[in-house]
Amino acid sequence: MQIHFIAIGGSAMHNLALAMADKGYQVSGSDDVIFEPSRTRLQQAGLLPEAFGWFPGKIHPGLDAVILGMHAKADNPELLRARDLGLKVVSYPEFLYEQSRDKTRVVIGGSHGKTTITSMILHVLRYWEVDTDFMVGAQLDGFDRMVHLTDSNEFIVLEGDEYLSSALDRRPKFHLYHPNIALLSGIAWDHINVFPTFESYREQFRIFLETIVPGGSITYNAEDPEVVALVDQLEAPVRKFPYTAPPYRVEGGNTLLETPEGPMPLEVFGRHNLSNLAGAKWICQQMGVDQADFYEAIASFKGAAKRLELLGSRPDAAIFKDFAHSPSKVAATTRAVREQFPGRRLIACLELHTYSSLNAHFLSGYQGSLDAADEALVFYIPESLAIKGLQPIGAEDIRGAFARPGLEVCTQTAELQRYLQGYPLENSVLLLMSSGNYGGLDLASLKARLGTRP
Repeated sequence: MQIHFIAIGGSAMHNLALAMADKGYQVSGSDDVIFEPSRTRLQQAGLLPEAFGWFPGKIHPGLDAVILGMHAKADNPELLRARDLGLKVVSYPEFLYEQSRDKTRVVIGGSHGKTTITSMILHVLRYWEVDTDFMVGAQLDGFDRMVHLTDSNEFIVLEGDEYLSSALDRRPKFHLYHPNIALLSGIAWDHINVFPTFESYREQFRIFLETIVPGGSITYNAEDPEVVALVDQLEAPVRKFPYTAPPYRVEGGNTLLETPEGPMPLEVFGRHNLSNLAGAKWICQQMGVDQADFYEAIASFKGAAKRLELLGSRPDAAIFKDFAHSPSKVAATTRAVREQFPGRRLIACLELHTYSSLNAHFLSGYQGSLDAADEALVFYIPESLAIKGLQPIGAEDIRGAFARPGLEVCTQTAELQRYLQGYPLENSVLLLMSSGNYGGLDLASLKARLGTRP
C-alpha cells in the first residue's frame, strides 16, 4: 500500500509513519515545519520531506490512503488535491482503528493521567516480554518509537485523547477506537477553545463510554464523582471495574506502596500517580498479567517523559519539570511534591500557555491550585493572547483568579530567569509546570546551580 501523510512531522503522525514503513508500506509525507526529535527520526528512516511546504504534486491516483494530521487546515493544498481525486482521506485515529480492527483494543481515556497509565501498562508488558501493539503520545524510556503496529499481536494499547481528530473530522480521537477494554481516569474541564462549557466537554466522555464494544469492560476511577456518575448511568452490557488509590506512605523522601508482600519502594510519587498505578494494574490483569507480576515490574517504572521529570538534584535540593497545565493537574502535581518533600521549601512556577489557561473566563478554575507551595509564581507571555485571538489578561486578573497571597506574576523570560537564578535552593524543591517552554527558559543554567553551594 502507498500512503501519504499530510503534516507528517507531528508527534503521533511521525511515529505512525515510521510504524507503517516498518510494516512495509510505501510512505510519503509533507509538512511546513518539522521539529526535533521528529526531524531526525524521519531523516534516519528516509521519510523526511526533501523540502518543507505543501506540494499537491505529491498527491496522485496511486495512493491508497491520505492520512490528515490535526496540524493541517481544511484548505491545505494537498488535502484539496486529494479530495478532487476522490482519494480516501482519514485522520490518524481512524487509520489506527482500521489497523486494529481485528485486535483487542485497550483504550486509556481521561482528562489527566492517561499518558502515565498507558506508559505504566507498556512498561509492565515490556518487562515481562509480552509483545503488544501500541500508540502513546509521550516518549517512554526504553522505547525508540511510540507507535508499534503488527499483523500478529493480539492486543493494542491506545492513549485515548479527547481532542479533535482532524480539520475534517471534528470528533474526539477516542471516539473512533471502539475499545474492548477501556479506562477512564478522571474528568476535569480542558480544551475550552473546542468545548466552551463543562457540559459539552463532559459529554465527550459519555459518548466514549457508549463506544465500548458490547461485552467489553470499563475500568474507572471511583474517586472522581464525574466519572462515577457517567459510569453509573451507562446501561450498555459492559463489565465495570472501579479502582482507588492504594495504601502507601512516604518515608525519608521515598514512596512505599503497601502490597501483600510488604511495603515496596517506587520510583514515582504522588497520590495521583498511585491512583494511576491502581488503574494500570486492573488493565494489566485483564491482559493476562497477575498482581504479583505487576508489582515486580512497576517497581522500576520511572515515569513518562515530562511527567514529574527530575531535571537534577543534590542532597538538599531538587528541580522537577512537569507537563501540568490544567487546574486539576497543577493542584495534584503541587500536592505530590509537597507530600514527597515535607521538610523542604517548595517553589512552584506555572506557565499559562494553552488556550484554556490563557482564557479570562477559565482562570478562576486555578483558585487554590498552588496553595501547597511555599512560594508561587505564574508566568505568561501577553503577546500570546493576541496571537491566539484572546482577550487581554493582566497581572491583577491572575492574582485575583488564583486568590493566593504573595503570588508573583512574570511576563518576560529574562525576568523569570533572573528570579529563578537568584532564588536560594538550599533545602528547597523547584517545581516547573508547563506544556510550553517559558518562552525559551534556560533550564541548563538552572540545573547547573545544583552543583554549587553558597
